[in-house]
Amino acid sequence: MNEKMMNIPSLSYASAGVDIDTGKALISAIKPFISVTQRPGTDGSIGGFGGLFDIAEIGYKDPLLVAASDGVGTKLKIAIETAQHGTVGQDLVAMCVNDLIVQGAEPLFFLDYFATGKLDNAVAVSVIAGIAEGCRLSGCALIGGETAEMPGMYQQGDYDLAGFSVGAVERGNLLPKRIKEGDLLLGLSSSGPHSNGYSLIRKIIDRSGLSWSSFSPFERNKTIAQSVLEPTRIYVKSILSILKKTTSIHAIAHITGGGLTENLSRVLPEGLVASIDLLSWKPSQIFSWLREMGNIDDDEMLRTFNCGIGMLIVCDSASAISISQNLQRSGEHVTEIGILKSGDGKNVSYSGSLDWK
Repeated sequence: MNEKMMNIPSLSYASAGVDIDTGKALISAIKPFISVTQRPGTDGSIGGFGGLFDIAEIGYKDPLLVAASDGVGTKLKIAIETAQHGTVGQDLVAMCVNDLIVQGAEPLFFLDYFATGKLDNAVAVSVIAGIAEGCRLSGCALIGGETAEMPGMYQQGDYDLAGFSVGAVERGNLLPKRIKEGDLLLGLSSSGPHSNGYSLIRKIIDRSGLSWSSFSPFERNKTIAQSVLEPTRIYVKSILSILKKTTSIHAIAHITGGGLTENLSRVLPEGLVASIDLLSWKPSQIFSWLREMGNIDDDEMLRTFNCGIGMLIVCDSASAISISQNLQRSGEHVTEIGILKSGDGKNVSYSGSLDWK
């Protein structure tokens, strides 16, 4: 080493902003949360180079694997700005596992990716605890993930989330299938905007002159932040219980970005039109308030937000009542909102008007 270099302080990974010891402490802190997500097929360990899942252990005879990946979007900005990190992890899981169940697949395992500029273990533990809760609610195992500390990539306090889940379905049970004219449309209530439309929501809140800590004008005894951070509803267990009892469910649509207008058409075959009666359900107050404050027309509401319907089931008309009753016993609020008719292309048509009062 030359004399000039000898006078320069020694560098380390920590001096560059990455603390390996903090990362190791995080792994120890999250192990209790991960342990409650274990299910048949998992080995219960964490910290290796990859997560393991034994699909032979769970009894599928001719399974197809189904995978889904997603994030939380700009809903994270609200969690970060208000230091309320406990529910966005459930959002992350929900956005993936709800996409699996629409194909009839049982979620088996989940992996997450948490990236930040400077690791704050208290924040990370809160987020990952929410991920574990989402896994528990959907019956899938949290078998691994990645925590990335990347100085210079994120502003102080910022973080990002992504994840993916893998599920399985017997080949003959894959959805959609046998969709036909006369099938009824059953809407399952959402818990709010879920994880879609938050760039617009943030703009509306800013226009309103209210702050995240203001009392919510659309929900009692909550702040606006608490209301809009309500986590995405996970429909997996209630729908799985029905799929095990009947073959009368022909398709399912997860109502995410694009709303009913875009998402239902994704599962329709050519020549069928979904005729939806907008008077059949009443959107919750948060959607009415967003519409009014943003001066948003109904078509834009229906293609941006779920407007109160988070999941939609296409089923045989003869089984619609029993399917509804079973779902309600599982805690879902179910409304018949339309029917499939013959028509050109594959699209969605509306009659009536949503009741925003």
